[in-house]
Amino acid sequence: MTTNPYAGSPVGYAAEPAVGPYSIVELMPGVRNLCEYVRLSSGERVLLMMEHTVDPVVVQAIAAAAALRDTDVRILSVPPFSPGGWDRQASYAIETAAFHEADVVISGTWWGEVHTAPLFFDQIKSRSSRFLSLHMTATAGALLTGGRLPAEVFYALLERTLRQLSAAREIRVTSAKGTDLTFSGFAFDPDPGAMRPGDWRPFPYGGANFWPTDTEGVLVVEESTATGVPEEPLRITLEGNLVRKIEGGTAAAQLRRYAPGGFYMRHGLIGLNPKVRIAGGSQFEREKHAGAFYCGLDGLTDGEPVTTGPGFAHCDCQVDRPTVIVDGEVFIEHGRLLILDEPHIRDVAARFGPPDVILDDNPMMVLPRRYTGAPA
Repeated sequence: MTTNPYAGSPVGYAAEPAVGPYSIVELMPGVRNLCEYVRLSSGERVLLMMEHTVDPVVVQAIAAAAALRDTDVRILSVPPFSPGGWDRQASYAIETAAFHEADVVISGTWWGEVHTAPLFFDQIKSRSSRFLSLHMTATAGALLTGGRLPAEVFYALLERTLRQLSAAREIRVTSAKGTDLTFSGFAFDPDPGAMRPGDWRPFPYGGANFWPTDTEGVLVVEESTATGVPEEPLRITLEGNLVRKIEGGTAAAQLRRYAPGGFYMRHGLIGLNPKVRIAGGSQFEREKHAGAFYCGLDGLTDGEPVTTGPGFAHCDCQVDRPTVIVDGEVFIEHGRLLILDEPHIRDVAARFGPPDVILDDNPMMVLPRRYTGAPA
């Protein structure tokens, strides 16, 4: 059977299926977790910045939940963002002005803020807003699956992961398709939980994010934001944290055009959310699945890595079922996050329901409503 590699590479929310109006009922457990994660409080000014093509039911669900908490809700419908500075002349004056006046921003964009200077992380950190991003995840499917995981369970997984990985000397990522990367000299995002002014966080909550100073080896891309799913193996060779070679037919040519000045390894992420979809999910959704891995290449600026602003060629690369070895110890085995079986993690999950249900990493089995919220 011949498979079209582009079939699983939607270009934006317009390619996502819409849902019926009564679906709002089933979205509310995930939306409730979203509101608690961003710590919505009565009287706050809340901006929902949603691309024109986001499903109206998703927008209504978030707006209704925010209004129920007696916040001052505004919905701003905006044009789709372009990836990697593709449209650097686009005006974001309205979006920026609205963002500056909000206490909380809930952003439903396909490409996310990392691709545009006026809403880049340095700008977010300079403001008093709390910025929650649903990049590629302002969908009913994401709220129904990954959004239902209780935040306490995610943070137990994150704390356990950071305890081991932040003290490590080396992280090695391999895959059946040929990826073999070794990271060292890295720093992890501590993500302390409760959001503070100037914080940016993704939703559904997803993983452990890190920035390496050195990356060596070969990345075989299973999907990227610049190429979709490649027609043939796309091999990227890195030395000294810089991309030295890109091989793989059409996709390789597309990637070279995306950043003619070259790439460096900006960051990596280890997925920790067992309820996030693999099948049917966008790339930025799948990257958060427990046991998945992705890394972000970014364009060099005048031949140098510059991390204080956008590289205007950010390209996230997905590895769905890797093996991750931390200082010689297996942490993920063929896409299975081993700490899901640890007693402490199971004890935290048991506060909400049966651990075998809550921690099952088959996201086709949607978490029942009664296990998604208040402790059992």
